[in-house]
Amino acid sequence: MIKIKRAYRPAEEADGFRILVDRLWPRGISKEKAMIDLWLKDIAPSNDLRKWFSHNVERWSEFKTRYLEELKTKRTLMEHIKNLEKEKGTLTLIYAAKDEEHNNALVLKDKLRDLKP
Repeated sequence: MIKIKRAYRPAEEADGFRILVDRLWPRGISKEKAMIDLWLKDIAPSNDLRKWFSHNVERWSEFKTRYLEELKTKRTLMEHIKNLEKEKGTLTLIYAAKDEEHNNALVLKDKLRDLKP
C-alpha cells in the first residue's frame, strides 16, 4: 500500500517505510524529527518544473501533464519504489507542500498505482 503524507505531520508507525519525494528538504524539520527512511530527490519534479508551478493551482493541470512526462524517464526509480512496497508492505510518500490536494506526491502515487511490472 502506498500512502502520502505532509512532512510537517508527525511520523507514525502506520506510515511504514517513509520516502521523501521532494527535491528540497522540508524547511525547519530536522532529520531526526522527519524520520525519513529514504530521500529520492531524483523522483521529484525538475527544478525548472517546480519553480514554474510554484504551487499555483491554476497551473495544476499543466503541472500534472509535465510531471508525468518527466516520470517517463524515471521508470527505474518508480520500479525501485514498487519493489520497496512489495518488501516493506506500507510506504508513505512524504512531501512538504502546504496544499494537500495539489502536489507532486499525489501525481506520483497515482502513477505508481498504474505502473505495470
